[in-house]
Amino acid sequence: MATAKKLPSGSWRCQVFSHIEEIPLSDGTIKKKRVYKSFTCSDPSKKGKRICEQMAAEWAAKKESEVLTARYVPPEDMTLKEACNKYIESRTGVLSPGTIREYKRSVKRDMAKLMSLNIMEITQEDVQAEMNREALTHSPKTVYNMHGFLSTVLKTYRSDFILRTSLPKKVRPKIYVPTSAEVKKVIECTVGSELEIPVLLAAFGPMRRSEICALNSDHIKQNIVHVEYAMVMNDSHGWVIKRPKSFAGDRFISYPDFVADKLKGIHGKITNLNPSQISDRFSDLLDDNQIHHFRFHDLRHYCASELHTLGIPDVYIMQRGGWEDDTTLKNVYRHVLVDREKEMNEIGNDYFSKLCNTECNTKKESAEK
Repeated sequence: MATAKKLPSGSWRCQVFSHIEEIPLSDGTIKKKRVYKSFTCSDPSKKGKRICEQMAAEWAAKKESEVLTARYVPPEDMTLKEACNKYIESRTGVLSPGTIREYKRSVKRDMAKLMSLNIMEITQEDVQAEMNREALTHSPKTVYNMHGFLSTVLKTYRSDFILRTSLPKKVRPKIYVPTSAEVKKVIECTVGSELEIPVLLAAFGPMRRSEICALNSDHIKQNIVHVEYAMVMNDSHGWVIKRPKSFAGDRFISYPDFVADKLKGIHGKITNLNPSQISDRFSDLLDDNQIHHFRFHDLRHYCASELHTLGIPDVYIMQRGGWEDDTTLKNVYRHVLVDREKEMNEIGNDYFSKLCNTECNTKKESAEK
């Protein structure tokens, strides 16, 4: 075990061999330089010496274990692409299948000019230039996701490098909230079809496609649906069942009687459709019935907005919809429905018109007298 030595400052320092670095010389030969990992402790006592040596021993043991399992690659020898793949491999059992799939897709398609660079040689200027390039062909949200993944990898293998990148301003999402008339027509058109129950669960839950596809009759007791699983696509493009990403996603939803009645008598899976099939069939349904086109997910917008319009507090809407905080609710889901917006605007305009006419007429009559 390496022994700590006392520095002139009084602190203890312990050095452990890390790896060999090859340095090309002008005569064409290669100089092999031994690189050491240093650990220091500011406590000048013998306790500080023990702490310093313990840190060094723990790091050495971890490195040796990784070498034995053929997984250890010093950051100095890794390209960004290799670091990304190593990070993904180390988190496969922790992150959701959907997140792993997106990370792998990002490694193949995004930040191409950075992927071949040595992770220790990447500069803030390199990152800024790459984000500028990606912003030309991708939405601000996509660029944020790329940068978030990059930042996470760098924090893992180069913790002293803190990014301060200027990213494109986020654009307010263009959300369509279907009207009550449109939702009613959709429900009428789905009666008796494979889309009927998914539509009811989304419009009056609101449940997500992934949650609906993973729903089983064992999760339903009378009017209460326990949302505790989701169907997502993994990196092999197969559909798998997993737990929700967040704690808030695991929730209980009390449905109205007319929805609960549709669920009675079903044993096993509530629907045999997967999320992609629901979206495709829903799109065809709208086209076939000349209904304004919107996404299946927009039924959640309708439900959240309707609940808000009824005066239900945000905390209950968040619980019902599976949101951890009200950020999404405020920025995306809290909308005044289109068919009611016109009505509210007319009420306001009528009030101001009457107020102005009354005051103007009163002043005019006073002036004439």
